[in-house]
Amino acid sequence: MAGRTARLVLLAGAAALASASQGDREPVYRDCVHRCEERNCSGGALRHFRSRQPIYMSLAGWTCQDDCKYECMWVTVGLYLKEGHKVPQFHGKWPFSRFLFFQEPASAMASFLNGLASLVMLCRYHTSVPASSPMYPTCVAFAWMSGREHAGRDPSG
Repeated sequence: MAGRTARLVLLAGAAALASASQGDREPVYRDCVHRCEERNCSGGALRHFRSRQPIYMSLAGWTCQDDCKYECMWVTVGLYLKEGHKVPQFHGKWPFSRFLFFQEPASAMASFLNGLASLVMLCRYHTSVPASSPMYPTCVAFAWMSGREHAGRDPSG
């Protein structure tokens, strides 16, 4: 019984450590995000944010909260560099500058190409395998789910 309890405690501790990156745990980052969201993400300030947000950003799903996290990430990175520390990760990822609505353009391009390859292979599968084949529906469902996975994005970074 004691061994089981010790394993549970270790597992809970590992989960707590894995739940956030160094940058996410930084009080400066957390305070910045909290202040930014209070100032910009409700009432008239939120309407102002939405009115000045480029249409491609809103269509891609970037919210005011996402923008606060992005801006505060760079404030925190600046402080780390000023103090001579290494750049921390945020939300499990290294900080990248945003290009249009892509925070990681190379990763987004790789995901797009991977999704395109899935679509091409699905089209080839449709033309070469009869729909009456036993695994046909399973393979088609897998191809669609695989393609959808690569079409999504995580705006928080």
